[in-house]
Amino acid sequence: MDVQMFDSVFDALADTPAEAANMKARSELLSALKARIRSWEVSQEAAAGRLGITRPRLNDLLQGKLAKFSLDALVNLATASGLTVHVHVAEAA
Repeated sequence: MDVQMFDSVFDALADTPAEAANMKARSELLSALKARIRSWEVSQEAAAGRLGITRPRLNDLLQGKLAKFSLDALVNLATASGLTVHVHVAEAA
């Protein structure tokens, strides 16, 4: 059995480098959103209202269900939460 080494878990899970990059970006946004929402110290119903989503959708986010959120959706939620999203583009190593 061959042992493979990856730079991140997303590189191991994804079929392509583009898919891995998308998963990494979504993961970063999801983590920032979870921290932001928890900092509000409000009920899930109130937090969902602030973001303009349903409580079950918020629960998916807080449980880290990455596959349920597109990059676009997470950018929109980050903006709704008062976060600013910046994209950093660099040459591949």
